[in-house]
Amino acid sequence: MATEQAPAQRAEQKRTGLVGTLIKLPFTLLWILILSILTSIVIEWVGIYFGWFSQTGSEHARETMVSELGYLDSQFTRSLLVSSPVQFAQTFVDTTYQWLFVKTGIAGWVEYGADEVGWAGTFKTYLQAAMFVTLMTMTRCVILILTSPLFLLAAVVGFTDGLVSRDLRRFGAGRESAFIYHHAKRLVTPIFLTGWLIYLSLPFSIHPNLFLLPCALLFGLMIAVATSSFKKYL
Repeated sequence: MATEQAPAQRAEQKRTGLVGTLIKLPFTLLWILILSILTSIVIEWVGIYFGWFSQTGSEHARETMVSELGYLDSQFTRSLLVSSPVQFAQTFVDTTYQWLFVKTGIAGWVEYGADEVGWAGTFKTYLQAAMFVTLMTMTRCVILILTSPLFLLAAVVGFTDGLVSRDLRRFGAGRESAFIYHHAKRLVTPIFLTGWLIYLSLPFSIHPNLFLLPCALLFGLMIAVATSSFKKYL
């Protein structure tokens, strides 16, 4: 009786695990966004304190934010998700700025007496840098949203290629490796989430394609490896 119930229990656990993962995914992405903003702010503040940047004060953060917005204007003129990506990005960033900094009074306080000296002026410089970094990260978040079909396409191609390789191995009496399957399966989600975390936290401007294309390629490759090494018979 116990052996008959075991497969049903394992199937139920798999379904529960899949549903739980889908439910936790939005909260995981939100956590990554918050962690990326905090990490970027800390890096920017440390860079200002130790003079890592050629620009003074919060100018480095402002120029990075402007560069990220420039990528949207020049590279993301069309999208599968929205009709006007640039307008969508501007609305998204402006809404974030209004709710986080204007309605809370932070923007007005920073702009008032911006030429102050002493600890008050220094504090306002760091706070202004944090504002620019937050808007820069939100801009990159929009870029990730607009390029999400790229990761979906990589997943579909990797899954399809993996199924073909699995069938060739199945009908060709090839050997299967549980070691490769389990390790490739474990790497799929970390590659996806870690790639987003690193991209959102970078303290300098980078073209999205230089980072997202290799990340999507590696993401699809891990799905292909995991699918192709799946056991022959269910």
